[in-house]
Amino acid sequence: MKILTALLLVSLVAVIAKSLLFSFRAQNPADYADTLPRFSLKEHLSGEILSEGVIYGPNGRVANSFVATMVGEWDGDTGTLTENFIYSNGKEQARKWFLKYDGGTTFTATADDIVGEAHGVVSGSTVMIKYRIVLPEDAGGYTLSATDWLYLTQDGVIMNKSEMRKLGIKVAELVATMRPARANKP
Repeated sequence: MKILTALLLVSLVAVIAKSLLFSFRAQNPADYADTLPRFSLKEHLSGEILSEGVIYGPNGRVANSFVATMVGEWDGDTGTLTENFIYSNGKEQARKWFLKYDGGTTFTATADDIVGEAHGVVSGSTVMIKYRIVLPEDAGGYTLSATDWLYLTQDGVIMNKSEMRKLGIKVAELVATMRPARANKP
């Protein structure tokens, strides 16, 4: 019995170590400090942006997909990012982020469905944002902890990967592209 208990304990420690040290959660903004091209909130989150993505549910299967139009506007170190989503299940959602950039590497953001403030860090070609989001009632109304990473590619496309967790357990994951709308115009 002691051997079984010890094996279970070692397995649990291994799973936790993998999750914290060798996974999406193990990333740190400092890991990307020297990467190029440099992400500029005011430049890359300005103007019209088109986004397409998928949302994975807790079972790892695609639960929904979306297309979104976004508009970023800045006045000094404060900005807004207005998002309008159309999901594959026919539902629509709007969100408006209110951003406050410190002029260095950090920023805060608020939105109607965010609890308190989101906290973000710009580092090299990346942005990491952590926040708590309240899902719509028709999606359960749960409050989830979210971590978003935005990765700027050489051609100006932003790859977005997000994990949402409830009580530390991953319940959803989002993967999306974000690109300037002007890139699609002749």
